[in-house]
Amino acid sequence: MTGTTPESGSQGTDFLYPFIDAHEEGADALLDDLAASARGKAAESARLQRDSISEWGEQIREAGARMAERFADGGRLYTFGNGGSSTDAATLASLFSRPALGRPVAAWSLAADQAVVTALGNDVGFDLIFSRQIIAHARSQDMAIALSTSGNSDDLMIALAEARRRGLLTIGFAGHDGGRMAVSDDLDYCFTIRSQSIHRIQESHALVGYRLWSAAQEHMARQHTSHDHSTATTGQEG
Repeated sequence: MTGTTPESGSQGTDFLYPFIDAHEEGADALLDDLAASARGKAAESARLQRDSISEWGEQIREAGARMAERFADGGRLYTFGNGGSSTDAATLASLFSRPALGRPVAAWSLAADQAVVTALGNDVGFDLIFSRQIIAHARSQDMAIALSTSGNSDDLMIALAEARRRGLLTIGFAGHDGGRMAVSDDLDYCFTIRSQSIHRIQESHALVGYRLWSAAQEHMARQHTSHDHSTATTGQEG
């Protein structure tokens, strides 16, 4: 039977809260340190989000407009990622397909179906779990968004290359220096969050995803208004 010493038990959280090792005497000092740590992380996250939107805002609006045009043509969005990024991909797909406000559009997370993912992983290999789904479902008017904190995942790069061959609009959310995503010819856009922290990268990915959805919604609303105006004018002329 193995036991857990206080020292070994603290190792799992030391990287998150290194000040715990300082052995503060009393709860107040510990709570003060925890609050200071939380404030520091929140401030860093807010700064990184501002910097990211400043760097990528124009391209996000452009990509959102191009997505709106594809949605109007019957296009569908496919999102995918690994680990925590797979849950972010699912959230992004849900934002497009089941928005609280605005127009719902066709969007799916390719990591959501456990039976498909595990079957492909077992039968053809993990690197092909997303590309095989692109082959099975995607059409030229569709879109693919891959999320990766490193920008280097093989399964994502293979899927993006397949999406490019099939004419999809391809978008990457990356971190650090962008990795392979940032220099690949298989992406139309790569939004790189320039941080070494996985947590901060994913927080900014969420904001970029929201801004992309918002840009697509705004463009679709303008398309709808323009169409209604054109129809009304034609009716009056008739």
